[in-house]
Amino acid sequence: MATTNENGLTITALDNGLRVILQETHQAPVASFWVFYRVGSRNETPGLTGISHWVEHMLFKGSERYPQGEFDKVVARAGGHFNGMTGQDWTTYFETFPSDRIELALDVESDRMANAIFDPEEIEPERTVIISEREGSENSYRWLLDTEVQAVAFQAHSYQHPIIGWREDLLTMTRDDLYSHYRTFYTPNNATAVAVGDFNTAEMLAKIEQYFGSLERGPDLTPLRAREPAQLAERRVLLRGADRTSYLQMVFPGPNARHPDFFPMTVLDAILGGAKGMGLFGGSSSNRSNRLYRALVDKELAVGVGCSFMPTIDPYLVSFRATLARNVTHQQVEDAIWSEIQKIQTDGVTAAELEKAIKQTKAQFAYSSESVSNQAAWLGFSDMIADTDWFAAWLDNLVAVTGADVQRVAQEWLLPKRKTVGWYLPEA
Repeated sequence: MATTNENGLTITALDNGLRVILQETHQAPVASFWVFYRVGSRNETPGLTGISHWVEHMLFKGSERYPQGEFDKVVARAGGHFNGMTGQDWTTYFETFPSDRIELALDVESDRMANAIFDPEEIEPERTVIISEREGSENSYRWLLDTEVQAVAFQAHSYQHPIIGWREDLLTMTRDDLYSHYRTFYTPNNATAVAVGDFNTAEMLAKIEQYFGSLERGPDLTPLRAREPAQLAERRVLLRGADRTSYLQMVFPGPNARHPDFFPMTVLDAILGGAKGMGLFGGSSSNRSNRLYRALVDKELAVGVGCSFMPTIDPYLVSFRATLARNVTHQQVEDAIWSEIQKIQTDGVTAAELEKAIKQTKAQFAYSSESVSNQAAWLGFSDMIADTDWFAAWLDNLVAVTGADVQRVAQEWLLPKRKTVGWYLPEA
């Protein structure tokens, strides 16, 4: 078991392929343990969309060792907390405990990796739960518009599917489908275990070997080969419904996390819509001095406006969203957003804007990295979408962005022929 020390981390792999990342820190008597699996909606095919999210739910239904509800009680008694979540590129589970009880997390996660029951009697009730969850989202026309635009923005890549899946697939998925997905992707060689906190590194590594080392490798997975074709034409979505508020969304293909333009695009996003936290628990900016707020909200074209851009394995989307003010047309709002983009393409950004955007993004990065839970989340997340070197160089790459870089990515990525625009209009 070869071990390396990089950027203050201990990184190794067990013989069964489980990648392990440890960061020992003694700032508080707390430790956090995460297991990230390289599976999300990105890995799903038509007919099985939403399966990763559903499997994530099923792994809270217990095993013979921890029947349903038992782990919740154990965690509460130990003074910890836990959760799980599914993204486009990953699925993760975590526990954060007082450091002298962190071994409980290793016990349950190694058990979860190998011994989930998938009780057939639990499948139908959980189908109802997940469809109800989706129906709750469908009550929002903003969510419906986002889902429709995402589906149109991708023609070939599985990023076109919502993480929760299409309703038609949720209605037909079987227990065998779910269990097969679990046994294919929930394996040591498709996972990264991360521990951050108040522990001795050698002892933690020995414990991880004790709990996970005997688990069998899973199948060697074929890398996902889907590549989205270059977009050659503007695409449009028109959605109508009962909501009396009007919404607009405009998206462009963007660079993935490893692309040299990722950090310039991050700064451009901050200049247009405010700095955001990039981690799993990062918050959004509320500052009102960004370009889009001044151009649309201050001028009473919109009651809310923003943009978003996030790190992903494959190229995803740069998104702009607005909630229209009364008696304002969609074309007015679309033109106003496009005008702000064109100003940067033509005139660039000021030194003050650049400095502020980088400073605020650094602050958001710091806020989203404060606790041991967040630090562990960042390490595992980075290992899924890029690697730990990407995370270690994050701030250096951010502060290296120049005004010329920002102008160039606006010119090269935010092109009229590459946009997909969605309008939501209230029915007459």
